[in-house]
Amino acid sequence: MIAMEIDLTLIGMEKGKQYETIITTNDAHDIQNAAPIGVLCSGKDKILNRIFKGSHTLENIISQREFVVNITHDPEIFTLSTLGNLPEDYFNENNSLKCADAYFRCEVISLKEAVKQSDPIKKKGEAIVIKSKVTELTIINPTKAFNRSFGCVIETLSNYSRFDLVGEAQKEYYLDRFRECNRIVKKVGYEADKKAMDEIKKELMKKGYEP
Repeated sequence: MIAMEIDLTLIGMEKGKQYETIITTNDAHDIQNAAPIGVLCSGKDKILNRIFKGSHTLENIISQREFVVNITHDPEIFTLSTLGNLPEDYFNENNSLKCADAYFRCEVISLKEAVKQSDPIKKKGEAIVIKSKVTELTIINPTKAFNRSFGCVIETLSNYSRFDLVGEAQKEYYLDRFRECNRIVKKVGYEADKKAMDEIKKELMKKGYEP
């Protein structure tokens, strides 16, 4: 375990890109909570989160003004923390996760109510944008934060490889999946991911479809 200089590029996070993480918080009674939350890197020691009201994570962040961002690629942790809270033995005393390859502690700079009109969730006034400063970075194992756009490219390529083998109803399903994956990639992906999706789109258009 190595406490590093505070530079998020050391765990593969680039300014302007979004990453999938597990955020751990605690409440006034020191009850720990974990939840999968997207993190937007806004600098080598700054991040942004947009969290919907009603979540324990948001309540704890507002109350305590600090939290821990855990970097892990363990699908079980993402699943368990989505379906319910993690058992106590998954947490370290400092509120990081035992499974994390790296983690960083954050202090809240500002909280701002914000709504994106393009968001699939249409309830207005239900989200808070949190701007935070990273105060400590610990790398346990060499790792890079996970950006889900690559997974979207792989899913799209898998569907494309079957495109000519299925009927029209399944093709329409694949086209719908392309549109959703393309939306995600355009929002959070790297330039290479965006270029890959553009190439797939061109090939679908050659086949006479409008993705």
